[in-house]
Amino acid sequence: MTLTLYNSLTRQTEAFTPIHAGEARVYTCGPTVYNYQHIGNMRAFLFADTLGRVLKWNGYALTHIINITDVGHLTSDADAGEDKMEKAALAKGASIWDIAAHYTHAFKRDIRRLNITDPAEWTVATDYVPQMIDFAKRIEKDCYTIDGGLYFDVSKVPNYGSLARATTEDGESRIEPVDGKRNPQDFAIWRTSPPDEQRQMEWDSPWGKGAPGWHLECSVMSHATLGHPFDIHTGGIDHREIHHPNEIAQNQAHCDCSDPGARIWMHNNFLIDRGGKMSKSTGQFLTLQVLVDAGFHPLAYRMLCLQAHYRSELEFSWDNLAAASTRLKRLVQTVERLRDRFASEPRGTLETPEVDEAKAAVSDDLNTARALVLLESVAGGKGHAGDRFTAVRKIDRVLGLRLAMITRDELRIRPAHATLEEDAIEARLVERREARAAKDFARSDAIRDELTAAGVEVMDGDPLGWDWKVVLP
Repeated sequence: MTLTLYNSLTRQTEAFTPIHAGEARVYTCGPTVYNYQHIGNMRAFLFADTLGRVLKWNGYALTHIINITDVGHLTSDADAGEDKMEKAALAKGASIWDIAAHYTHAFKRDIRRLNITDPAEWTVATDYVPQMIDFAKRIEKDCYTIDGGLYFDVSKVPNYGSLARATTEDGESRIEPVDGKRNPQDFAIWRTSPPDEQRQMEWDSPWGKGAPGWHLECSVMSHATLGHPFDIHTGGIDHREIHHPNEIAQNQAHCDCSDPGARIWMHNNFLIDRGGKMSKSTGQFLTLQVLVDAGFHPLAYRMLCLQAHYRSELEFSWDNLAAASTRLKRLVQTVERLRDRFASEPRGTLETPEVDEAKAAVSDDLNTARALVLLESVAGGKGHAGDRFTAVRKIDRVLGLRLAMITRDELRIRPAHATLEEDAIEARLVERREARAAKDFARSDAIRDELTAAGVEVMDGDPLGWDWKVVLP
């Protein structure tokens, strides 16, 4: 079976051929840890996790690196504005190191809650500053200095911006010019601290005391951990326009060649929220914890993302999330019954073609939506429970919904606004069962209405008995 992936660099789907036989080396642009990650950010890591799972299912030994950016990322990706980390530390009156530690911990907690596999290594930008300075020295021939520091001259490398297709029809760059640059697209390799300002994070360098540019960091960390070249570089589609073209330019200057550094560049599309809460700049944005506080299990969000292709825009709405949550609950309930039968029913000889079909689907540029349908088909289909449960586990290894172990009860998340405790709910349900047994249906309906008003959904005929009724914001 051939694994094919869409390469943003060539704008076409290509067969994956590893640089090192039997290995897959992948680098993912990680978070800048100045704030909590919104759910749009987390879509990028769910996509990268799916890619890693697909590579392993196709027999490759995976080395996956995700970086933590704790210095150098400005408030504008286009090389302008304040350092995000310094700004956050100043606003909160805290040490920048404490800010980084807090939000790194929060990010990794979200990674675990979404069942995203840890990478082989988390690389932290501040751990690699000496290597960044050495890298910058090597490419200094393609740079120049201005008051702000050392800048890369993009005219020194061929086909700059080919990844982004970053020019309009009349050849003018979409990136606005900044005073002092030779070319509007030129970007900082090293930012020199102003004479009258002491940053919390700064280092001595041949270009003065300062800090590395954001784009430099990923080139250095990917080279240090995966070598040059490596197989696949991933990130959000916003990175395709500025950050990744700048990485490629640095990589080409460093090797004095046209090699972009990674053979395949992959980008997930945006998560769209019509309510406008997908940007941290507003001060109000949707985090995974916001979804949990509303009564949704984190895996409901994973399900929402799996339902769409990673290269398509995905619209977030509370209704869409609720539908994904319902789909997940029904699937888990089906697999729970299958799991119970698996413990007692002998394994049969029925083949489950859905497994091969699911592998073919995800090997076709990560078509998780198709694989999900096939998983549901085999879970709810006919045949021996042993064969079907084994098939579910195989397919779910790439979807990551934890179906072999999760229960419906685990998916019952108490909303932050809920007024009743579970013991009180159970007590009222006992009263309702007694009323029904006595054929006092008026009393039974009254208890049900009371629970509904308190945010509890009574589920007659469901072994779980009840669930929180999520009130959509």
